[in-house]
Amino acid sequence: MTTLTCGRFALDLTRPRIMAIINTTPDSFSGDGLANDLDRALARAEQALAEGAEILDIGGESSRPGSEPVSEQQELDRVMPLLEHLVGGPVPVSIDTVKPGVMRAALAAGASMINDINGFRAEGAVEAVAPGNAALCVMHMQGEPRTMQADPRYDDVVSEVRDFLHARVAVLSDAGVADNRILFDPGFGFGKTIEHNLAMLRDIGRFGERGFPVLAGLSRKSLLGVLTGRPMGERTIASVVSALIAVQRGARILRVHDVAPTRDALKVWAAVEGWSYPV
Repeated sequence: MTTLTCGRFALDLTRPRIMAIINTTPDSFSGDGLANDLDRALARAEQALAEGAEILDIGGESSRPGSEPVSEQQELDRVMPLLEHLVGGPVPVSIDTVKPGVMRAALAAGASMINDINGFRAEGAVEAVAPGNAALCVMHMQGEPRTMQADPRYDDVVSEVRDFLHARVAVLSDAGVADNRILFDPGFGFGKTIEHNLAMLRDIGRFGERGFPVLAGLSRKSLLGVLTGRPMGERTIASVVSALIAVQRGARILRVHDVAPTRDALKVWAAVEGWSYPV
């Protein structure tokens, strides 16, 4: 699948795209939460666009290991003002949420994508997103954020995650969702050990075997801290390298904190491969 239907946008995925993370939480794992400060969030979004972001992903509830859920109203208060400012802009705006009520409100306000770390498993989630033409990012997570890293176990992590994603597609398809609205996120760091994450990155292309585009979200994650010994604020190089590996092995969308260096890496890679990445 080379084109992702994404609200009013048709996203050409013959080349990789960069999704910028805009956290409106006070407790983001990466330390970049904007604590419901609309002016700072708008400035972050504008910076991401200037640096080359092609999707903006707004999150209002932390999903870091051990995090506690927030109420639906808290999440709406955090994400809706920013969404309303950005939906008329030049790129798709995604809302990162597990709550059907937030999904419905975001779609009514013009969101182009819903990014659900829970794979649209909450009661009412599928019904909330099936109508319309917004893209749906289906992610795998073993457990829940509060407990997911306690003791994750798999016999074959790549096969099990792939099978889960395909099962969720079947549910969405039964609800009338077209395949060209769906993308997969294997869920790096969400109920996976270091070894599980490395296995998924090594074989990330397998998640797209049925033609669904794959999103890779490795930016600043603990996996990179373990591998490099670097604290959170010093993982940009590792994040860019892992993103480039993901693209070389089949990922089409990169969800990142650091847009400019990721874009630079993609430009170099594109030149080596013999095609031109947009300036």
